[in-house]
Amino acid sequence: MTLALDGPALESLMEEIFPQVSGDFTVVHARADSLCLRLKVEERHLRPGGTVSGPSMFALADCAMYLAVLSRIGPVALAVTTNCSIDFMRKPVASTDLLGECRLLKLGRSLAVGDVMIFSDGTTDPVARASLTYAIPPSR
Repeated sequence: MTLALDGPALESLMEEIFPQVSGDFTVVHARADSLCLRLKVEERHLRPGGTVSGPSMFALADCAMYLAVLSRIGPVALAVTTNCSIDFMRKPVASTDLLGECRLLKLGRSLAVGDVMIFSDGTTDPVARASLTYAIPPSR
């Protein structure tokens, strides 16, 4: 299967529609079966206790799923999160970027379902796992 949007196209789209957060993320790879998104961890992403905040990890999971869906269906900016559940499993390393590995489990006409595993860069044990559902607007 070919992608509707590759990594550079996804990053350009993020700059256009979400300029307020696009600089936080880099697409590591976009493939037919997965997408990996990097959160460039900075001081503003940290919480007391020397760890990455939950809202920052949620943003990584949500953006990874959003971009994975758009990589397959094209620039449908109005695709939206309808459900997200996240399990925080380990304390991420504060001075290390996070990677969100997204796998689309189902891509239908109106809904997409996927999982995002979040890792501190260079580690093999996940720090969080998210399950997301996206609503895809009807085509015009």
